Amino acid sequence: MTKAELVDQVSEETGFTKKDSADIVNAFLDIVIDTLSKGQGIEIRGFGSFKVKKRDQRVARNPRTGESVIVPAKSVPVFKPSKDLKSMVSQL
Repeated sequence: MTKAELVDQVSEETGFTKKDSADIVNAFLDIVIDTLSKGQGIEIRGFGSFKVKKRDQRVARNPRTGESVIVPAKSVPVFKPSKDLKSMVSQL
């Protein structure tokens, strides 16, 4: 599903206009991005949680040359689905 399809779905479910639905979807995504960029997490019961995980520096290998390359430490966003979401998806 694309963002445009999500906006259409929200519009159908709520009865809001597509413009209002797009504003809602964009506001939600902006809040998630802003919260994660501050290093905080978001928990939505019954859906899952978004967190920021820190990855340590590591040594990788260039497959073409075999040369060792240092990959710097970084923070990455992760999503962990709830048990409810997992069970709903596993029924497909």
